Amino acid sequence: MEDFLIKLADRDIAVSCCHRETKAFCRDYLVPAPESGDKPDITVCVSPRHLERERKEAEREYGAQAAAFSDAYLETLAVYRQIAAQMPQFHTILFHGSVIAVDGEAYLFTAPSGTGKSTHTRLWRERFGPRAFMVNDDKPLLALQEDGQVIAYGTPWDGKHKLSRNTGVPLKGICILSRGEKNAIARITKEEAFGTVYQQTYRPTENPQVIRQTLEILDGVMQVPLWHLACTISKEAVQVAYNAMSLRREQE
Repeated sequence: MEDFLIKLADRDIAVSCCHRETKAFCRDYLVPAPESGDKPDITVCVSPRHLERERKEAEREYGAQAAAFSDAYLETLAVYRQIAAQMPQFHTILFHGSVIAVDGEAYLFTAPSGTGKSTHTRLWRERFGPRAFMVNDDKPLLALQEDGQVIAYGTPWDGKHKLSRNTGVPLKGICILSRGEKNAIARITKEEAFGTVYQQTYRPTENPQVIRQTLEILDGVMQVPLWHLACTISKEAVQVAYNAMSLRREQE
C-alpha cells in the first residue's frame, strides 16, 4: 500500500492506495505527514472493490476503449470520487470546468465536454501572458466561504494537458460557453444557469445528507455573477468575455 498526505482546498487528506503512480499523480499537492495526534480532515482508502466500480463505470461510458485503462489510472478516479464525496462537509464541491486567473481573479468556463473550454482559456493565456495562469483545466474545487466569497482551487485532476496550480483564487464569475458565429456575452439568472451548472457539479448519490449539502453549496456558489458566452475561437472572444466579466475595458 502507498500512504501519503495531500492538501486540497486547505484540507489535509490522507490517502491509502495500491499504486505508487497515484502518489506521483498527486505530487504537486503532497504535504508532510502530520504531527503525532493530528488527524486529517478527510481519509481516503482505495480497495480492489473501488477499482472494480471504476472499471464498470469506464466500460459504461467508454465501451471497448475502457479495456486500455490501467488499474493505476482507475485508482486516481477512485481517489477523487472519495474526496468529492467528503468535501461538501467543508462547504466545498468538485466542479467540471476550466478556471483561469488574471490579475488575481478567477474566471470559470463550463460546458459539456468538447465545446472548447480549454481552447478558450488557452487563448486567455495567450492574450494576457504573465498576468494569467491556469488554476485548473478540468476539475477544480469550489469552496464557499462564510462571507459568501467563492474560492477556486487547483487539483491534480486537471485535464489531458495537465494544467493547474496548487493555489486558491477568488472566483469573479462563472460563464457557460457555447459556440457561435459571433462573440456575444450576457448576464444570466440562476434559473437560466442552473441546469448546466448542476450537470457540471459532482453530485454524490449514496448519501441524502451529502446531496442536500451539495445543493446548498451550489446555491451559494451561484451567487457569483453568471454569464453565457456564445463565441468563435478567437482572441476577440477573449476580449469580449474579459471586458464583461471583469467589469473593465481593455483593448488589444
